[in-house]
Amino acid sequence: MYDRILVPVDGSPTSNAGLEEAIQLSKLTHGRLRIVHAVEQLRYLTEVDGLSGGWTGDVAGVLLQGGKEIVAQAKARAEAAGVEVDTKLFDNFVERIADLIADEAKNWKADLIVLGTHGRRGVRRAMLGSDAEQILRTSSVPVLLVRCPESSS
Repeated sequence: MYDRILVPVDGSPTSNAGLEEAIQLSKLTHGRLRIVHAVEQLRYLTEVDGLSGGWTGDVAGVLLQGGKEIVAQAKARAEAAGVEVDTKLFDNFVERIADLIADEAKNWKADLIVLGTHGRRGVRRAMLGSDAEQILRTSSVPVLLVRCPESSS
């Protein structure tokens, strides 16, 4: 049923809730996981530029290394649970995260995308946006949203 499960991660408690659900589903279905992470250089640079005082360090390198660590930790959790897993790290500079995830799910022929969500409503959701909602709207494969308990997010 769910032989190929795609799970985006960012290292947050919300993302970890999605990862744990994906691991459990993979164990039940004897499926495999693909863990993906996107390094969002453009978003980071536009949010930090005013605060950085013109810092010219290797921002891309730092972000990429952080992404590698996030993916490695998620992979280790899946392997410890006995799940077959591979990973993919995107160095994303321009594409919307939702489009990147939906495209990867289609190209990898995923049966399901599992991801954590804050479950925000109203003004908070409108102000912060929702990658989860965008993925839900753009994906051609089923999406399972895992709500993170408020105390964890």
